[in-house]
Amino acid sequence: MDTAVECFLPRLYHEHASSLLRYVVTLTGGDLYWAEDVVQETLLRAWRHAEQLVDAAGSTRSWLATVARRIVIDDYRSRRVRPQEVGDTALEFLAGPDELDRALSLLALADALATLTPAQREAIVESYLVGRSVRQAAAVLGIPCGTVKSRVHYGLMALRRTLDEEGVMG
Repeated sequence: MDTAVECFLPRLYHEHASSLLRYVVTLTGGDLYWAEDVVQETLLRAWRHAEQLVDAAGSTRSWLATVARRIVIDDYRSRRVRPQEVGDTALEFLAGPDELDRALSLLALADALATLTPAQREAIVESYLVGRSVRQAAAVLGIPCGTVKSRVHYGLMALRRTLDEEGVMG
């Protein structure tokens, strides 16, 4: 780095940083932290292009203002595309799903399944809980499809009665 550039960089900061910050604060709508980031990025870019700025015939201040304005525009556009960032504290107050009702319903269903005959329970478990078709359940249980259908039908009726009596359905 030559001596002209070495002298230019400290002078650049001292002569332009405060006025650039005031200008960028207006561009960012009064957001001082964002403005400070923009000024820092602008001065970093000026440092990277110091040799060009020393030799440039134009105003350094106008170059800095143009770069800062472009950074603010780029930041604004990227913030519109990206969702708003939030801290973890906001998540602490969000209500989560209440699993208590579901757990109680599953317990009541398990108790009601225990009241069925073993044949009805097997047919319902294979058809509904495992998710097999009637044909697949019949193959697993080694019984005809019609038998699976009737056991499921009568088992569901018995389940409905039991759950009604316990006050689960209604």
